[in-house]
Amino acid sequence: MATLAAYLNALSGKGVHIVTVNDYLARRDRFWMGPIHEFLGQTVGFVQHDMQNVERRAMYNCDITYVTNNEVGFDYLRDNMVMDKSERVMRERNYAIVDEVDSILIDEARTPLIISGPAEESTDKYYIVNRIIPLLNVRFITEKEEIDAKRNEEDLGKGYDAVIDEKNHSVILTEDGVRKSEKILSVGNIYDDVGAEWAHHLNQALRAHHLFEKDVEYVVKDGEIIIVDEFTGRLMPGRRWSDGLHQAIEAKESLRIKEENQTLATITFQNYFKLYSKLAGMTGTAMTEANEFWDIYKLDVVEIPPNRECVRADSADRIYRTEREKNNAIVSEIEERWKKAQPLLVGTRSIEKSEKLSVMLRSKGIPHQVLNAKYHEMEAQIIAQAGNKGQVTIATNMAGRGTDIILGGNPPDEEKQKYVIGAGGLTVMGTERHESRRIDNQLRGRCARQGDPGSSIFYVSLEDELMRLFGSDKISLVMEKLGMEEGEVIESALVSRQIEGAQKRVEGMNFDARKQLLDYDNVMNKQRLAIYELRNIILDGAEVTDRIKQMVQEAAEEQLALFAPAEQSSQLWNLENLNIYLKKTFGFALAYSKEQLHNMQHEAIKKDVLEKALAAYETRFREFSERGVDFDEMQRVLLLQIIDHIWKNHLYELDHLKKGVGLRAYGQKDPLIEYQRESYAMFEKMLARVRDQMVEYIFRIQLPPVAAARPRVAQPEGSKPAQGAQPAKLAEQKPQEKYAKLKVGRNAPCPCGSGKKYKRCHGK
Repeated sequence: MATLAAYLNALSGKGVHIVTVNDYLARRDRFWMGPIHEFLGQTVGFVQHDMQNVERRAMYNCDITYVTNNEVGFDYLRDNMVMDKSERVMRERNYAIVDEVDSILIDEARTPLIISGPAEESTDKYYIVNRIIPLLNVRFITEKEEIDAKRNEEDLGKGYDAVIDEKNHSVILTEDGVRKSEKILSVGNIYDDVGAEWAHHLNQALRAHHLFEKDVEYVVKDGEIIIVDEFTGRLMPGRRWSDGLHQAIEAKESLRIKEENQTLATITFQNYFKLYSKLAGMTGTAMTEANEFWDIYKLDVVEIPPNRECVRADSADRIYRTEREKNNAIVSEIEERWKKAQPLLVGTRSIEKSEKLSVMLRSKGIPHQVLNAKYHEMEAQIIAQAGNKGQVTIATNMAGRGTDIILGGNPPDEEKQKYVIGAGGLTVMGTERHESRRIDNQLRGRCARQGDPGSSIFYVSLEDELMRLFGSDKISLVMEKLGMEEGEVIESALVSRQIEGAQKRVEGMNFDARKQLLDYDNVMNKQRLAIYELRNIILDGAEVTDRIKQMVQEAAEEQLALFAPAEQSSQLWNLENLNIYLKKTFGFALAYSKEQLHNMQHEAIKKDVLEKALAAYETRFREFSERGVDFDEMQRVLLLQIIDHIWKNHLYELDHLKKGVGLRAYGQKDPLIEYQRESYAMFEKMLARVRDQMVEYIFRIQLPPVAAARPRVAQPEGSKPAQGAQPAKLAEQKPQEKYAKLKVGRNAPCPCGSGKKYKRCHGK
């Protein structure tokens, strides 16, 4: 169906993006559906993670482009970091069809896309703090304990160094913990430094040790920490947790710590996909999130009835007291069905649990396949055979696998197909409930497709994460009243309703988290669009000289308003300080006698200053041009460098503002309104800094020797940042003498385009 909409919208010649969840599906769908479009005279391309810029540009220039959500988002950010318009790879954003739209626009929307670069900070503190964590006595608390403690005015942290709240994924260092840490670190006060770095490192290290588990939230592969997507179970190479958390986990796993990263560019999926003129999506499990699709994206959800009636048999949840009893029951059920040669697809919530179940099946001698993030390359082949006779497949989070399961194998064997249909088709078993009902529905939906027979069943224990953190006390009371014995199972409508209630509560919490992320990003989004629009004007070479002349005038007028205000008598003007600024910046000073100054009007001095400042600029332009330098190109590159450098620092300041603004709520102030007000003021100051630095540098850059070559941006062909939060890697450039002879501030970005400070590049 997507082929029809893609064809229609591609007729305008503005391009269509079909967005999917991984490189495999982007490539597969391009060659699967591409021949139809090519037969109809359209060009079709696909983008992969490892493609260079030249190839990417060619793919985006096709009528229809298959691409992943991460790649298309990062390409947008990278296009707004280039130093020359020829390095852009994308066209305008015309129309997008998002496959697995709920996974991309809902689940993954909790994490913004970030491109970052190395910050100049030491990594030693991570190693030091990592050795302290095992010495701290921590307490895990439940929601019930937290409520009871508030009611009874009890201190949950008394006698402990830290309190871990699994439900809210947060840690709190107690007073005892602060004192103990200060003693071990030999620090007077961990909150004494401006950024409270020790306290921040301790909090992140506590989270790394107690809330992030290996083979659940991340895996260790080739000496690196690779994040596991909590919704799809896929690895996300190149993505890094921000705010020092990734480094804390590297220290925990005794790996080499990569340098601290600083945000260079960021956007949420919500705001990225709103950039398209038209947006559409497709999935089998969006009805539960219909309100959010409308609230955030103004997208209606329309349910299309199935081609053939679904005859899936969904059994009631089977509930056990402990995880051990539940796992034993699951293995027994698998063994029983395997002996009948019925295919089974077993869904788990984490890599660790899938491997634990695999060990139990091996001990019983049951052959099976394991599909999780560690075996991502074999994903399609494994899942395609999950409907074969006697096949047992264990899979981590089935969301968006994108491969049909055909009964009897793929390609189907007629005899096997008849046998499997006779045995009841594919059975899907969930080993626990996910926090989102949609993920459970996606797992269920893998069987009984296109009118095939099939069944589904979920196993639950009171020790499961969902039940432990969000389950009601009523469930435990029911279990006690029933007096359940070892291995006993209950199938209760009350418990099923409690589970659904817990899932709704978690979905509500997750929606609030996404909404808050979007509310804050909306503030930055206006600033981001303004900066990107300014960059694009400069990249296209339009009016750069006029813009810089305007900057010169504005800078001079600001100083005139400060030292020679119009509302003051000329006798009160501070001509001495005004001359210091004019001499330092433009190279001239005003030489008025006392008599001339006595009756001078503000407009007269303003006219004099602006004429001389613009004349000084014209002189600079002429002198550089006479030396063979393309002054337009030089100032274009310099302005882009200054904008990028100051924008990067602005993002850093916004990060810090966002971290602390929540505390304003204690003063009866709305943190979001405070963030909006302060970030706007910071943005205005940022634009003023861009103007002032540009004016200063234009007049301070030293003239190069006669016949010097024209300055160029030193970007290697096809360079791009790695996917996720990896810095844009620039190839080492040979020193160019013309940059070394320019007079540039030591902490300013180097005019060569390397992205480094001048003192660390050609200013050495």
